[in-house]
This record gives sequence, C-alpha cells and structure tokens, in this order.
Amino acid sequence: MPEIILGAKEILQKEFKTKMRGYDPEEVDEFLDQIIKDYESYNKEITLLQEENQRLVAKMDQMSRAQQTMSRVQQDAPKTSAVTNFDILKRLSNLEKEVFGKKLDQEDEEDLEKTKQF
Repeated sequence: MPEIILGAKEILQKEFKTKMRGYDPEEVDEFLDQIIKDYESYNKEITLLQEENQRLVAKMDQMSRAQQTMSRVQQDAPKTSAVTNFDILKRLSNLEKEVFGKKLDQEDEEDLEKTKQF
C-alpha cells in the first residue's frame, strides 16, 4: 500500500503565503476543510474494509479447516463401516452357531434318551 504523505492534521495546519494577487484565504480554508472531511471518510472506509477483510479471511480459514476435517472423516468412514459390517456378520454367525448348536445338541440328547429307553 502506498505511503500516505498528508494526513488530516497536516492538511489542517498547512499555512499558505499570501501575495498581492493570491487566492482568497477563506475560500482556500473552506476547500481544505472539505478535503479533510473526505480524507477522514476515506480513512474510516479503509479501516472498515480492512476489518471486514480480516474477518472474512478468518472465516475462510475456519471453513477450510472444517472442510479438511470433513474430508478426513469421509475417507475414514467407509473403512470403519466395512469393519463394523464384518464384525456384525461375524457376531451373527457366532450367535447362530450357539443357538442352533444347542438345539442340535438337545435333539441329539433326546434321541439318545429315546434309544436308551428301547
């Protein structure tokens, strides 16, 4: 950003030499007062825009971090669900063996008892 040479204070305090056929000092002062007001308005606008820019950059950084986190979560999610599905199937298989295995054992025991009675 270019360096600012004149500030509102320097403009206000500027003294001009008077000559025989010079400008009207009151008119020059009024014009400089208008320049000072505009200058201060521009400085306020620049400050507001810089603050907004900083806020938006911070928000963009935050959203970028959130997107990276979501990206990592989405990459990890299929692996986790595949392992979870496998674990569920394995547990289900073990439960079926347990339940049906006991029924088969009970049926075998009943058959043995029936054969012993004869």
